[in-house]
Amino acid sequence: MMGGYGKVLGVIGCLMLAGCQTTPNRMPEAEPLPAAVCQWPVTEQTGLVQVVGALERRGFLVRDTDTDIGLVSAERAQRTFYPNAMPPRPRLGGFLFGGSGGHLSSGIGFGIGFGGGGGHDEATRIERVSVQVGERQVTLSRDIRLHDWRGRQVQSRTASDEGFCQMFRDTLVSREVTP
Repeated sequence: MMGGYGKVLGVIGCLMLAGCQTTPNRMPEAEPLPAAVCQWPVTEQTGLVQVVGALERRGFLVRDTDTDIGLVSAERAQRTFYPNAMPPRPRLGGFLFGGSGGHLSSGIGFGIGFGGGGGHDEATRIERVSVQVGERQVTLSRDIRLHDWRGRQVQSRTASDEGFCQMFRDTLVSREVTP
């Protein structure tokens, strides 16, 4: 059983930790904010069917559509390389095993080496796009994630930039085919 002094310390400790639990003063936002060109008025070229066609012409695979709210979500994946964040670790020694003609042998080799490969690792770049066609306005958002060869996410960023949004709008209008 705790004495009076222990109870007081326990209450003070709880109050100090409770002070660490605060609510945010604003909701999270995409940073950087989407470019202004990523929102435009609805026209006859911006129906859901046209949006799906434009995404597919750009090499995206449509993953989900919700006609009730006018939302199309798509993604495309690309193999790439990213700079290795960790320096190569030295390797020391190894075990040798082999044989020929019915003879079997083994041994231990000693040496020091360093991993190489130019300091880059194979990765998968996943680009996700969502286009919402409302009654009066079209809104496009895009994010890019990079996963290393183990499948771990190593980078994530919003990418609703002016260049991509303008290119997508041009694809809607021109029926351009090149991805």
